[in-house]
Amino acid sequence: MNPIDLSSIQKEIASNPAVLVYFFSNRCAPCVSLRPKIKEMIDTEFPKIKLLLVDSELFPLITANFGVFANPGILVFLEGQEFHRWSKYVSVTQIAETLKRPYNLLFD
Repeated sequence: MNPIDLSSIQKEIASNPAVLVYFFSNRCAPCVSLRPKIKEMIDTEFPKIKLLLVDSELFPLITANFGVFANPGILVFLEGQEFHRWSKYVSVTQIAETLKRPYNLLFD
């Protein structure tokens, strides 16, 4: 997905059964520490989920469009609809627990 814009993100959400959008800032220590953990979790446990990374400082209008006003912001979309959101630091374990059941229903 390059270049990043609102339309391309909306297309990814509409065309993929499961999408996780991670809003971050490179000046946010929790964001920086969580980003590689989320990438690894998606790659190893949930490979069919599309991961989109949005730097909220570079793309403030996109970030605001999704109603994300704090970093890190994590939104999960299933079949084009928002399923869950976190707007604070959460553990990868918490994210994985929330994703496990719908992921299995969608892809098994």
